[in-house]
Amino acid sequence: MKQESAAQNSPPALPPPSPPTQAPRDHGDPQALWIFGYGSLVWRPDFAYSDSRVGFVRGYSRRFWQGDTFHRGNDKMPGRVVTLLEDHEGCTWGVAYQVRGEQVSKALKYLNVREAVLGSYDTKEVTFYPQDTPDQPLKALAYVATPQNPGYLGPAPEEAIATQILACRGFSGHNLEYLLRLADFMQLCGPQAQDEHLAAIVDAVGTMLPCFCPTEQALALV
Repeated sequence: MKQESAAQNSPPALPPPSPPTQAPRDHGDPQALWIFGYGSLVWRPDFAYSDSRVGFVRGYSRRFWQGDTFHRGNDKMPGRVVTLLEDHEGCTWGVAYQVRGEQVSKALKYLNVREAVLGSYDTKEVTFYPQDTPDQPLKALAYVATPQNPGYLGPAPEEAIATQILACRGFSGHNLEYLLRLADFMQLCGPQAQDEHLAAIVDAVGTMLPCFCPTEQALALV
């Protein structure tokens, strides 16, 4: 995957936000809550929502540093999935979903199992900037894995991460599918959406699989 200069295209960074004391609410609609997805949530939220917007958060970078022993791996061979790393100059693209009324409790109950119990993620409040209206930011809830959780794997060379991803599969499918769908989402966001870490892992997979091409045909194989 070819990447352009992040310095020219990424929005200016802001200091990372502090953790929330409670779930952030939409000031325009007190009954609504925005949830920010930057991993599998961008293509498979699996909860009912009223609105969705593509955009980004500042002050964080996405990293394949969280281990997964359920969705994309197992206890013997944990997969690699993404989390957010506090980074003053970082910018992470994803999707924000608005849930309203009865959708709020149902979505949070579902995500508590998917992200917190099975994924070992904590919650943070982030400021989300919609792609179409970046001058109208929203407060959103994000699930973030920290080094304190038992599944945290931490940094590794992109080639080592790629090797691990190619070897792992879980109840939600192959770890490679997770990587490819995330890469496809970033391509849809356009050249301004940069993720050098993700691109380097995709490139590493390409060197290991000579016929590899991140397309729908490749997704069909996993």
